Amino acid sequence: MGISADTKDWTWVLERPCPECGFSAADVDFAHIPRLVRENAARWQPVLQRTDVASRPDEQTWSALEYAAHVRDVFRIFDERLTLILAEDDPAFPNWDQDATAVMERYNEQEPAVVARELAEAAASVAGSFAAVSPADQGRTGRRSDGARFTVTTMGQYFVHDPVHHLHDVAGD
Repeated sequence: MGISADTKDWTWVLERPCPECGFSAADVDFAHIPRLVRENAARWQPVLQRTDVASRPDEQTWSALEYAAHVRDVFRIFDERLTLILAEDDPAFPNWDQDATAVMERYNEQEPAVVARELAEAAASVAGSFAAVSPADQGRTGRRSDGARFTVTTMGQYFVHDPVHHLHDVAGD
């Protein structure tokens, strides 16, 4: 039996703080997103050096390695979405099934040192991409196939909650 898919619509984090991790996405100043991403990526490095990094705490919870590989891919996906929203008028974002990706890419079998390097590289890229957004472009819009609409600003706020939340999942802070 595998881990149950996460089917929640997490866009509510744009309206109120997350009761699990305490992060308030709506309070994030757009200019702080690159710093938050870089700091988050740095905090994943010691997590990926743990001897138990691939151990799942229970049958329904990802290991720290799986969470880290997911965060790496979140950094990559949102870098792509940011590029798309800046290049096209109100684009529809390609769907991404995070749970299927975790299984297909065998997150828990990946080499922690490689995930650490790739996570750092993806974080640097997406942080740089957000840092390069001009104030005039922060209101550009894009949408998911489920109808959720984002501006560049709200997409950044929504996005940054994910790595913060998952670091909380594995580090408890």
